[in-house]
Amino acid sequence: MKQCYFSENNVKLIDYKDTDIIKKFLNPHSRMIAGEHTGVCSKHQRQLANAVKRARFMALLPFVSK
Repeated sequence: MKQCYFSENNVKLIDYKDTDIIKKFLNPHSRMIAGEHTGVCSKHQRQLANAVKRARFMALLPFVSK
């Protein structure tokens, strides 16, 4: 079982402006990868989902990419 990336690196808050980290958890079509595959715990998966939604709304991340 994988360790949670955010717990390992002592990340307290997942910031929507930090798109480099958020992009690690998106597939090539800009869809979120499930927590079972990435190893992210459920608490951080929820924070990550909110960060992705905010980043998309602020046009920092695309909603869909080819």
